[in-house]
Amino acid sequence: MPVLTPSPRRTFIWALSCVLGLMAQLSFARELRVVASFSILADIVSEVAGEAIEVESIVGPDADAHIYQPSVADAIAVADADIVFVNGFGFETWAGNLISESASDAVVVIATEGITPIEVGGSVDPHAWNSLKNGMVYARNIAASLSDIAPWLADQVNANAQAYVQRLESIDRDIARRVSRLPEASRTVVTSHDAFGYLAEDYGLTFLAPKGIDTDAEPTAQKLAELIEQLKNVDAAAIFAENVTSPALINQIALETGLEVGGRLYSDALSVRGGPAKSYVDMFRHNVDSILEALESGSARGSAEGRKIYGQPQLTAME
Repeated sequence: MPVLTPSPRRTFIWALSCVLGLMAQLSFARELRVVASFSILADIVSEVAGEAIEVESIVGPDADAHIYQPSVADAIAVADADIVFVNGFGFETWAGNLISESASDAVVVIATEGITPIEVGGSVDPHAWNSLKNGMVYARNIAASLSDIAPWLADQVNANAQAYVQRLESIDRDIARRVSRLPEASRTVVTSHDAFGYLAEDYGLTFLAPKGIDTDAEPTAQKLAELIEQLKNVDAAAIFAENVTSPALINQIALETGLEVGGRLYSDALSVRGGPAKSYVDMFRHNVDSILEALESGSARGSAEGRKIYGQPQLTAME
């Protein structure tokens, strides 16, 4: 039997149709409008999505999502979006109104789906991203939602998510090994507000804070006095300000307890470009390195020496 071979014209038409189809898919992928509620979540979405999708963050770096007031530009971005990623757990108290009032047809994805929340003072702690294990859940949820809405990107986003999860797993193992070398009595630090409960739960650390899970709730004079008295009797290594809160309260506690100000942690937002926490991974490494360096140093000095004043300058609001 004669062997049939496609004509050059048919081969060209077939190749052209494949190229045009691929170009159409890539064009649609570029036009896929994705919005995330705050900078940390936006970065995780970007890592999973890769270069095919541009992600816009409503609340930007160094901004406090607890007290954020959405703008008209935010409403327009949400109205035009195909997917809106939110943290959930009551973190973005403004998100529901923003989405409904913008009349958006976007698919709303709750990144914490499947995560069991912890509670602080009877309220759900929304800061689930401060656990790398939860960060892995975020990545998988994001990959699943992107694959459903853009199936032609499924292989890419799932591969990105898998690589990202493996990276988080490696960092998690390193942190666990480092913490395991610390005496259990030397694992206490102080932060501005209760944002690190998930981190504490993962690694057996203790975090004390003058504020609860919301940054806008100022502590009463009695609560502050009780915390200061407590800190004088525990082996806390250092006290940390946060990028989304004023350092004034932390400086006051440091002066009254003799605790060393250990620097600034990034709890609810990434740093601006050029800062130490420009991505979720960078943020986690910066926070853990800062905390563990303080704990390791405090353990080496001994509890009595660890509570002396070291003459470190106070943090200012712009540091």
